[in-house]
Amino acid sequence: MSDQKVKHIIVTGGVISGLGKGIAAASLGMLLELKGKKVTIQKLDPYLNVDPGTMNPFQHGEVFVLDDGTETDLDLGHYERFINVNMTKANNSTAGSIYYEVLEKERRGDYLGGTVQIIPHVTDEIIKRIETPEQVDPDLDIVITEIGGTVGDIESLSFLEAVRQFQQSRGRENVIILHVTLIPYVAASEELKTKPSQHSVMRLREIGLQPDILLCRTEYELTPDVREKLALFTNVSPNAVIQGLDAKSIYEVPLLLQKEHLAGIVMEKLNLENVISDTGQWEQFVERILNPEDEITIAVTGKYTAMVDAYKSIIESFIHAGVDNRCKVNVEFIEASDLVTEDDIEKILGHVHGILIPGGFGPRGIEGKILAAKYARENQIPFLGLCLGLQVAVIEYARNVLGLAEADSEEFKKKAVHPVIHLMLSQHHVTRKGGSMRLGAYDCILRSGTKSYATYGEPKISERHRHRFEVNNAYRDQLEDAGMIISGVSPDNELVEMIELKDHPWFVATQAHPEFKSRVAKTHPLFRDFVKAALKFKNK
Repeated sequence: MSDQKVKHIIVTGGVISGLGKGIAAASLGMLLELKGKKVTIQKLDPYLNVDPGTMNPFQHGEVFVLDDGTETDLDLGHYERFINVNMTKANNSTAGSIYYEVLEKERRGDYLGGTVQIIPHVTDEIIKRIETPEQVDPDLDIVITEIGGTVGDIESLSFLEAVRQFQQSRGRENVIILHVTLIPYVAASEELKTKPSQHSVMRLREIGLQPDILLCRTEYELTPDVREKLALFTNVSPNAVIQGLDAKSIYEVPLLLQKEHLAGIVMEKLNLENVISDTGQWEQFVERILNPEDEITIAVTGKYTAMVDAYKSIIESFIHAGVDNRCKVNVEFIEASDLVTEDDIEKILGHVHGILIPGGFGPRGIEGKILAAKYARENQIPFLGLCLGLQVAVIEYARNVLGLAEADSEEFKKKAVHPVIHLMLSQHHVTRKGGSMRLGAYDCILRSGTKSYATYGEPKISERHRHRFEVNNAYRDQLEDAGMIISGVSPDNELVEMIELKDHPWFVATQAHPEFKSRVAKTHPLFRDFVKAALKFKNK
């Protein structure tokens, strides 16, 4: 079969979930880019939600938002951070969205009255999704597709069958399978066990898929004997049994995989010229993570703190900003509902060098967030508010500086006496929750002479949004007269996008989610300057 221009790598997982398929896919994408290939990565999730937008962060972690407004799995954040490419709707599909499309076609009569079945109708739609990125961008060299879940899950079967058909039609020289699996260590016998991985590959082969590369997650180095045993029982070439050692930082993973020659093996299996690549810049980045010159502590005051993956992009943005400032950022997650009194605040936040209030929905913990914003304002502690964090800062200022004691948001109190935060006009007639917020990239005009302008260094910026509520324009003049600076607005001047305080070393908030745009290649300027201010606060 003749070689196709676009090559495909399918990443599957076995034994248990949470092995890091997303990091593996992102790391491989980065290494292939260093070999001069144009790469994109997509995620196919087997769950029946149309997208993760309405899913509880405690269950699913962060909802990552793209420029085009698509609400996606958090793995797309890793993809963007590692390969420095903006993803689109084409890079994430769920079983729910696939079944939805199939049923819509059936209702339209597209199947001409035929019986609609998993094979071929659902599998054909999955294959269509696998092929979509190369149709969107014909210049792509390689598409990496991560299949969510674990081999053996009922939900994954239609996806794996689609992969089998896709590989058969394109040829194994154009579509390869990278299987991520676990090699557990049994302390009692002091040995690594290969049997779980053998069974995982067995399940994959029963479906009709033979892995080309085995990426083995392990705490300990794989001995030659273990590699040979795995190769024998999984029918994988010994040189393609790769170890994925636990790393101190996820950004160290590409370097560990480079030592295993993973990208070179992939290039050879796809009949591509294996050129030499240089990981020098990435090594420098990791060295700065592992060997900081200073450290600070930032409090993230949120309501999903029991599931830190709900704030994954914030955590990664602090790592990037720490590298830029040559310091380690210790993030302390503070449950907002624990902040009830002034004594609580001093006890819990008294030692931190910066306070961040992230996005979120619902009334739980709001009063604690308001107290945290007040504490930062009154004690001159560097503050960064994101989305809901801006709204909280405005409510706090209205209550304690303007004297509007009953200032609130319509989200939490529908008939607030002073609704300084209210429902956006465009949201008044929305009845369906999924995909209906103000989503995606929107422009913002920055006011010259402000910290926001100095941070970005340009008058017009674009940031990603995910919200329904906004600052009530009826209170804008009062807020500004009292010392709050409206430092960023929408191009039509109708929406408050950024605020800051005049008599404060660094108190900035944005209606956007800048954490979604911080990259290894380019730290987000708001996080960079916030960490810089916190470092200065610590060392003053």
